[in-house]
Amino acid sequence: MHAPSSPTFARYVAIGDSSTEGIDDPDGAGGYRGWSQRLAERIDGQQDNALLYANLAVRGLTTRQIQDRQLEAALAMKPDLATLFCGTNDCTGLRFDAESVADDIAHMQRALVDNGATVLSFTLPDLTPLMPLARLISPRIAAMNQALADASKKSGAILVDFAAYPVATDQRLWSEDRIHANSAGHARIAEALAQALNLPGTNDDWRQPFPTSLNQSRTQWGAAEARWYNRHFFPWIWQGLRGQSAGDGRVCKRPELAPL
Repeated sequence: MHAPSSPTFARYVAIGDSSTEGIDDPDGAGGYRGWSQRLAERIDGQQDNALLYANLAVRGLTTRQIQDRQLEAALAMKPDLATLFCGTNDCTGLRFDAESVADDIAHMQRALVDNGATVLSFTLPDLTPLMPLARLISPRIAAMNQALADASKKSGAILVDFAAYPVATDQRLWSEDRIHANSAGHARIAEALAQALNLPGTNDDWRQPFPTSLNQSRTQWGAAEARWYNRHFFPWIWQGLRGQSAGDGRVCKRPELAPL
C-alpha cells in the first residue's frame, strides 16, 4: 500500500521488541529514544495537529508474545499509524517455527489495517557480516523476511526492505552487541520509514553507503571479537540456559497515547 502524499496522523502506536523500545539509542536521561520515537518526533514537528504517541514494545519478546501482550491494547487506541517490527527473538531462540511466525505477523498486520491504521514494517538484514555465528540463523531470518513480505502484500501494510541494502550491515550502524542498532542505525531506520510515508523533506540518503570504508586491523578485529564474546555472547547463552529473558519483569515505556 502506498501512503498518501504529505499525510497527517493523530495517533501513532508502536508495538514490538527491543528494537522498537529503542535499544541501543540512549535518550540522555537514562532511557532510550529509538527509531520509533524519532519517527514520531519528525511527524509531530511538521504537522499542525499534535501527534499522540504510545510505545508498547518490550525487549526480549517473541512474535507470539507481542501479539498476545500488545495487539489488543494497540487496537483499543484506534491508531491511524502503527509500526510492527518483530521476529529477532524468534530467530535467535532455541526453536523457530516459520509458519507460526508468518501467521502471527499476518494476523497483527491485518488487524491493525482493518482497524484503520497505516501499518509500517521493515525487514531484518542477515547479520552474518556482523558476526560469523549468525550464518546459523540466516535461513530463519530469510524465512521471517519472506513472511513479512507475504503478509504485507496481503494486508496492505507498507514494508521497507532495509535488508536489501548493503549498508544495513555496516557495523557503524550497530551497537557493540551486534543485535541492536546504535543511534546512527536508529536514525537511518526512522528516515527510511519517514520516506515510506512520503513525509516532506525525505530522500533515499538512508540507503546510501558510508563515503569511506571501515578499515580495521587484525588486532582491532581480535579485540572486538573478544569483547563481544565476553560481554554479550556468553552472558546471552547463560541467560538462555537459565530460562530467562531480557524482558522479564519489564513494562513498556509509553503505555498510553500522549503528546510528545
